[in-house]
Amino acid sequence: MNREDGVELDNLRRSWVCYVTLRSVPEPIKVLVTGAAGQIAYSLLFSIAKGDVFGKDQPIILVLLDIPAMMTVLEGVVMELQDCALPLLKEVIPTEKEEVAFKDLDVAILVGSMPRRDGMERKDLLKANVAIFKSQGAALDKYAKKTVKVLVVGNPANTNCLIAAKSAPSIPKENFSCLTRLDHNRARSQVAMRCGVPANHVKNVIIWGNHSSTQYPDVHHCKVNMSGSELACFDAVKDDKWLTGEFISTVQQRGAAVIKARKLSSAMSAAKAICDHMRDIWSGTTEGEFISMGIYSSGNSYGVPDDLIYSFPVQIKDKTWKIVDGLAINKFSQEKMDATAAELIEERDTAVSFLGV
Repeated sequence: MNREDGVELDNLRRSWVCYVTLRSVPEPIKVLVTGAAGQIAYSLLFSIAKGDVFGKDQPIILVLLDIPAMMTVLEGVVMELQDCALPLLKEVIPTEKEEVAFKDLDVAILVGSMPRRDGMERKDLLKANVAIFKSQGAALDKYAKKTVKVLVVGNPANTNCLIAAKSAPSIPKENFSCLTRLDHNRARSQVAMRCGVPANHVKNVIIWGNHSSTQYPDVHHCKVNMSGSELACFDAVKDDKWLTGEFISTVQQRGAAVIKARKLSSAMSAAKAICDHMRDIWSGTTEGEFISMGIYSSGNSYGVPDDLIYSFPVQIKDKTWKIVDGLAINKFSQEKMDATAAELIEERDTAVSFLGV
């Protein structure tokens, strides 16, 4: 082979390497965050854009939706994202229009909702949020990919999620979930602090039911790694009274405690929980572990009524969740699971009555 042939061969090799490299770069995914000018989104967007959620090699197109009055603030958020110079962030699309926001989405994280104001009746809050999530569900149905994964964060998250799912009949209800991972993380952290171990030494806590003060943080199936040995939570904590009393109320009331201290609702911890939730949907849960998320209840083995978005223990593989079946439920747990289901039934029935309004 002469020198010219060798040069040509090297050029062909380089061209092939470039071709393979370009072919291996994933196509960007389109991720919507609503309430994008708010404090939760401000803590969330950087983590999504830098690859902490969907992978270190996954390019992102971020779509940011908020109300017209927040567009100036949103401009500032966009400028900050640009100034981060993040290599995975291919485009940022700020908008107030649903037809722009929901177009061809791979992921929708619905953070924005109507907050409860002084003097507002609970039914008025539900009515206002039904209007928001009915509209956003219809926009998902009309504009988004049918494979879109939808996470509802805005409260009341379970019922808002149900309304969005009912308003998007062409998208499988299994694609909708609501955030109870913040409650799950709170429960995990409380046990870890009590045992004097890192939070990642605690696994398989469960949040059953509603993301509200009726939720049931359950540690009957939780395991704690203590000095290399995996113990049942009750054996590790050695304080049954605390686990069946103060622990539960602390997790249930943690959001209110944060508001009392900060004069603002949870933002950093909520954003972290959103990242955890979506990362597990995208990449799957760890073998032998389960996490909590609000999902559509249909024919489950725990006697939870159908047609609710109810938080269950789940495992995730190939972007598909499966309820963890066969867990023993004692009378104490069953009563608390039933109580939070009763609240969700009441919320659902009130919210559904507004759907035709």
